Amino acid sequence: MSAQLPLPLEGLPPAPAGPSPAKPTPARDARSAPKVVAEGVPSSVRRDPHADDVRRPVAWLHIVAPPSYGASPSVRSWCSCGRDIFTAGRARALALIADHEQHRTTCPRLTQRRDAA
Repeated sequence: MSAQLPLPLEGLPPAPAGPSPAKPTPARDARSAPKVVAEGVPSSVRRDPHADDVRRPVAWLHIVAPPSYGASPSVRSWCSCGRDIFTAGRARALALIADHEQHRTTCPRLTQRRDAA
């Protein structure tokens, strides 16, 4: 009986022993450098889209107004200074909207940020 050769795992071919086709070829002379990107492709460094620009929400006004005139609107005013007010009803909602605008001009946290800018 003849000796059996070991079978390759899952039928994968062996890895090539030569250079990888993904590497650029060396330049033929010293005057030209290897081409890195295709023509028309910008090669400049772009800013990171996930970088933090330190901007944060400071004061929010969330208004929910149903399409029906008879439905009651609701408003929530939130600020980073600790203010968090919720109200429902047309008259109260309008009053809270006006109060939120007033708070934005007098809030110490917001005026501190404006002075720093």
